[in-house]
Amino acid sequence: MVTANKEMVVYCFDTLVAHYNGDQPPTPSFDDGQHPLFVTWKKVVNGGEPRLRGCIGSLEARGLINGFRDYALTSALRDRRFPPIEARELPLLECTVSILTDYETANDYLDWEVGKHGIIIEFSDPDYNTRRSATYLPEVAAHEGWTPLEAIDSLIRKAGCNSRITDSLRKSIKLTRYQSTLFTMHYGEYFSYVKETRGEAPSIVGVKLPG
Repeated sequence: MVTANKEMVVYCFDTLVAHYNGDQPPTPSFDDGQHPLFVTWKKVVNGGEPRLRGCIGSLEARGLINGFRDYALTSALRDRRFPPIEARELPLLECTVSILTDYETANDYLDWEVGKHGIIIEFSDPDYNTRRSATYLPEVAAHEGWTPLEAIDSLIRKAGCNSRITDSLRKSIKLTRYQSTLFTMHYGEYFSYVKETRGEAPSIVGVKLPG
């Protein structure tokens, strides 16, 4: 089984740096393959808790190389919840890559474990009679300290549903659970890795980076 690894995160950082330089990223050193994947960017300020700056991916299988390249940029620059990440923020960034595995149809909306499973919910919005869906990666509910019920209610809102959340609505949910492997790296680790393996530090034209 393919697992998330350091080279995948390095490639995401490489892709973002290349974007700011109007260049192409170096060829990645991991094998291609077809898997669902996500790229998450967080920003660490003054040693505090990392804050989300973007997270986008695909629940369907994608080629790993093209997928990480596309979602490294999409999550950094086009997550509608946040302004685009600017080049000057790079030294404060932390990147996590996730590869999703073990998709299973749950028996009901509570048939999953916090910290173990990511969840995809699908349901019909009772106010608009439209289908809605949303997902949380496995680490989200645990990080927020949610119970399974709290995570479900939050995910209903994330899906864009503003209807009153009733037990009937919850029971109508089709829930798919999944697991993931992930790898996280801070910019400082990326900087050191590139300097050591390539003989020169990463740089962005017109932006002074620490190091």
